[in-house]
Amino acid sequence: MGICALGAATQGWDQTGSNGANLSFPQEFGIHADYTQPGGKRDEWIVGLINSAPYLAAAVIGCWLSDPLNSVFGRRGETFLTALCLIATPIASGFAKNWETLFAIRLVMGIGVGAKAATVPIYAAELSPARIRGALTMGWQLWVCFGIFLGFAANCVVKDVGKIAWRLQLGSAFIPALPLALGIFFAPESPRWLMKKGRKADAFAAFNRLRLHPVIAARDLYYSYVLYEEERAQAGGASYFSRLADCFRIPRIRRANLAASTVMLAQQMCGINIISFYSSTVFAMGGFSASQALYASLGFGATNFLFAIPAVFTIDTFGRRSLLLSTFPFMALFLLATGLAFLIHNPQIRTGLAAASHHRSFIYIFTMFYSVGEGPVAFMYSAEVFPTIQREQGMAWAVCVNNFFAAVLGMTFPSMVRAFGITGSFGFYAGLNVVALVWIFLWIPETKAMTLEEIDDVFSIPTRTFIKYETTVWLPHFIKRHVLRQNVPDIVPLLDKARIDDADDTDGGKV
Repeated sequence: MGICALGAATQGWDQTGSNGANLSFPQEFGIHADYTQPGGKRDEWIVGLINSAPYLAAAVIGCWLSDPLNSVFGRRGETFLTALCLIATPIASGFAKNWETLFAIRLVMGIGVGAKAATVPIYAAELSPARIRGALTMGWQLWVCFGIFLGFAANCVVKDVGKIAWRLQLGSAFIPALPLALGIFFAPESPRWLMKKGRKADAFAAFNRLRLHPVIAARDLYYSYVLYEEERAQAGGASYFSRLADCFRIPRIRRANLAASTVMLAQQMCGINIISFYSSTVFAMGGFSASQALYASLGFGATNFLFAIPAVFTIDTFGRRSLLLSTFPFMALFLLATGLAFLIHNPQIRTGLAAASHHRSFIYIFTMFYSVGEGPVAFMYSAEVFPTIQREQGMAWAVCVNNFFAAVLGMTFPSMVRAFGITGSFGFYAGLNVVALVWIFLWIPETKAMTLEEIDDVFSIPTRTFIKYETTVWLPHFIKRHVLRQNVPDIVPLLDKARIDDADDTDGGKV
């Protein structure tokens, strides 16, 4: 799990180097004109494009390389190669002589980011026992948050070194990738990957390293092998592109793909990456000096990390779906409050220590709810819902969705602020939180405490049946019990109901 933590921390640090650098590299490259000046709109788009370059490359190239790289080199080998990429590209960013070079380097960085993001959560999910898989796999987001915090801390450490500060802010992101590259070969290979390659003895040895007793290891190996053989027989030796098409064609996988895509898209719709990418700029818009903006961003990073820790204990008890449904309403509320706080025009209120009670505080509270809900759930959920045969393709698609819309956000936010103002921009994303809440309610089933193989049963239930149950059974029951405070009996969970119905069909209607 330490390797997974390093992989995630690398992801977070890569994300925040450009955040602090946004305050100075545009001046270095002459792309800082105000939009009212000649060339201002062009400069605005260039800055957005540089910020979004890694996510664009991750969506278009990086995540799709994960399957061939995993097939040839395994989970560990693929992680090693991407770690090398993420050592070289941040260092190269620090030596860029013009914005075109910086843009190209960040595109290459995105290839490593995407390939790693599509592999490490799967690796964690495949190593983890079912009862704690959520807690261990959500470590991805926890350590992404830690990497974000470290990146903001590095931004603050080098802020006063002069003109090269932005170069050090970008270049420092290589630091967590170095121990990742060195440490990956001390971790076991994924037993499920070894099994797919026909290396059953090695798979059993790997399970033995990961389970408390050889009998438990043998059980998990047998369970995984039987399901894998069944899936392989159904796939019939399908090619890479055929397996990718199965993610949209086969009902069970299509439902998993819809759920994974929804939770990944919701991570961008919620607006967290407005702050992750542009927090220094946003705080500066609120009246902070450059130094104050960097320290306020550090506070955001600390909040993001500290409030992700409780999810380790709640994600396998409270559940993935429940965390999402209970946090998105508050995220919408406090993101809207953040935007409205910028309408306060009194500089004595909007600057200095008094600002802590306004837009900065609302950003921190929004981040608290994100960090216990959507933050840890997105990648963990996507890594666990696909069958073994299509796991790489399904996760690649989910990461593609996530990174593509991260790139869209990064490119469009500066122009959105110009068109709608900072209040309108935050209000827009507050509305998207409400849309995401509805989609989550309709399309994302619960998967807590299930083996990767048992999740097949969850996604065998038709989407229409799931929506009907949630809207006509679960929602009325929730309102009666928790809103009207009525003493109503428990309802039969949909999965149990489906199993009972299947048993009735098998027995000819006899129980």
